[in-house]
Amino acid sequence: MTTGEKLSERTSAFQGEGPWVVRVGYEDEAQVRGLASWMDHFAVYRDKGVVLMQVEAAELERLLAAGYRVEVDAARTAVIERARAAREVAGEGVAGIPGFPCYRTVEETFATAEALAADHPELAAWLDVGDSWEKTALPGEGYDVRVLVLTNTAVAGPKPALLVNSALHSREYTTAELNTRFAEYLVAGYGSDPDLTWLLDHHQVHLLLVHNPDGRKRAEEGLSWRKNADDDYCTGTNSRGADLNRNFDFQWGCCGGSSPFECDPTYRGPAAGSEPETEAIQAYARALFPDQRPDDLVTPAPDDSTGVVLDLHSFGEDVLWSWGFNDDDPPNAAQLWTLGRKYAFFAGYFPFQGSFGTVDGSTKDFAYGELGVPGYTIELGTAFFEGCGYFESVVLPDNLESLLYAAKVARTPYLTPAGPDVVSPSIPAVAFPQGTPAPLTGVADDTRYSDANGIEPVQPVAAAEYYVDLAPWQGGAVGLPMSAADGVFDEAVEAVEASVDTTVLAAGRRQLFVRARDADGNWGAVSGAFLWVLDPATAATVEGFVRDRDSGAPLEAEVTVGPFAAATDPGTGFYSLTLPGGTYEGAATSAGHAAVTVGGVVAGDSQTVSLDFDLPPLVAVLADDVEGGNAGWTAEPPWAITDETAFSPTHSWTDSPGGDYAANTDAALVSPPLDFGGLVGVGLSFRHLYDLERGFDFARVEVSADGGATWTEAALFSDAGQTAEWALAEIPLTQLDGVADARVRFRLESDGSVQADGWHLDDLLLAGHLPGPPALIFADGFESGDLSSWAAAVP
Repeated sequence: MTTGEKLSERTSAFQGEGPWVVRVGYEDEAQVRGLASWMDHFAVYRDKGVVLMQVEAAELERLLAAGYRVEVDAARTAVIERARAAREVAGEGVAGIPGFPCYRTVEETFATAEALAADHPELAAWLDVGDSWEKTALPGEGYDVRVLVLTNTAVAGPKPALLVNSALHSREYTTAELNTRFAEYLVAGYGSDPDLTWLLDHHQVHLLLVHNPDGRKRAEEGLSWRKNADDDYCTGTNSRGADLNRNFDFQWGCCGGSSPFECDPTYRGPAAGSEPETEAIQAYARALFPDQRPDDLVTPAPDDSTGVVLDLHSFGEDVLWSWGFNDDDPPNAAQLWTLGRKYAFFAGYFPFQGSFGTVDGSTKDFAYGELGVPGYTIELGTAFFEGCGYFESVVLPDNLESLLYAAKVARTPYLTPAGPDVVSPSIPAVAFPQGTPAPLTGVADDTRYSDANGIEPVQPVAAAEYYVDLAPWQGGAVGLPMSAADGVFDEAVEAVEASVDTTVLAAGRRQLFVRARDADGNWGAVSGAFLWVLDPATAATVEGFVRDRDSGAPLEAEVTVGPFAAATDPGTGFYSLTLPGGTYEGAATSAGHAAVTVGGVVAGDSQTVSLDFDLPPLVAVLADDVEGGNAGWTAEPPWAITDETAFSPTHSWTDSPGGDYAANTDAALVSPPLDFGGLVGVGLSFRHLYDLERGFDFARVEVSADGGATWTEAALFSDAGQTAEWALAEIPLTQLDGVADARVRFRLESDGSVQADGWHLDDLLLAGHLPGPPALIFADGFESGDLSSWAAAVP
């Protein structure tokens, strides 16, 4: 009897040859650890009483034979099948991994890093630090192991370092792409984002984008490949290689957290550090970080130790730290918990000391155990082959902030996370003439920790301060006090403010460093702000009018010129900005109109430049405030109009009228046919609130350019408790420009267990604008109010 026949005897749900993504029910933690003793990876969802894992046929048979309750996750299994099918039909020159265009291939990732270094040599260097197994063993094959180093080389060190490792396990698609986009985010924001600017000036970020390039290449072919490609072990099979996250020197093979058998997914290799990829990163880390503790299990790293190591994996939405090889508390346990809860806060992940099961010879234990550097494993997302919608909408934005925080605290990672964060310090977006006080505001918050696994102690904020041009750790830096906005520091969250004296400041952009201290004396991470100081004698002026392109009527609008902003006079449309001389990009936005951007605006010292904007009015193809009944939508049950909640004034669409949505729902609210013929800049805006089971239930916005015959995803939402207030969503749909038979739909997709309140939609607008010369347009599709009442223009 074949494996497939054995499986079909047990359940008809497991079709094909595998692998499958399955949900395995468990009763207690002992069963979870039992699974961990032989399974390579899974995610634990305690509220559901299940673990989520990917299994091959033999592993599935073992689960079933052991009596576990096993249920196939059809949606995630379909994604794996899509990866294989896409590779089979892919041609040459495909951008991204076939079927997953948001993820770059090894070659594309390396090309991105090389381009960053070539285009920004003062900020980026692309280093060769070793070789993959295939490059060492097979002439002309394999890859270099490379690290992208980001820092402003014009600013002298020493500088603390963050090291982020990704794609160690090759089938985990999200990790390399997140790391690469983090690099692009840092470089693109340097000079315009104050946090990213001070960070690259004073810290180093080291990104090992693809730790296991040989294996990654096989995963790009749709194979569920985990290990490296070392053909000395389990030779000639797709199970060959060593698990690089069981191959590190510290506590290698010590404790039953890896396999001695070559074909197992957790095979640790024949010796500690036996694999060239492991050897490369260990040597790099030892050269990068000072050795700050002995290699025993009881001596803590000093409080002022420096450096952070993150190892990005998927999946499970977890943050894990040492020890992985046993259940004992590491000597810096309290500090590791504090930093772990901080990381978990940003992404909404589950913080956990150790591993789900035993893991020996791992990256995080090597970093902490040998070097004293806090090492963390971040388990991203909900699948190895994570769909692009969830990656783009959830994994990427949630984790960029975590990575940024890790870079911020790398100077003193055992001290800084205990202090308050200063959230969004800001100064009005104008240039202040020398002698004019500049208001600085922000929020000092000592509560930003995950409470998913225990509670981090918090204290009242006791002080806040700012520094101009010199960071707190630099010689000669002077901290200037900020006040509590309510007059007294006595809460864990405090609005803070100061008036910055510009009298003695040189003209130009000044870098501010802002930080806060709690009642226990802990200073938190620095946040940055820019202050522009203007020499009145050389100031330039940019001024003009913002008008409706077709009617010529003045508009109430916001104009930005570089980092500076001004509002127009509603009656005349006139604005004026005083700013330093330079070359800028200008833009204007106004409700009910498409935004317009103009590049290359040259404003010379002491000159006045005229810059007018004629904004094209939006043509409303469909505008529905849900107050006049069904405006032509096809509403699959349970979609309905409700008055239980609304943005304006009393009705909205919802997929869950009267309560929570049902299990195993796949229901859509489909627009009537939409004719965008002759229009460009098509976009969708709507107000919504939602409550979904994160990572299992999805609210999707999908579009069709062929009347509903085929659909593509334009946006995805999946998170719990997003119901505090209605939010504005603006989604560009330029793929529908000029399309005469388009449709848009909102689709709820739920799994078979936990349900929640669902999705509520209001004030939906689908619009574009006419290109070319002005033409008189009248458009009003609202049952109550007109187009000009909408809060935002669709770009």
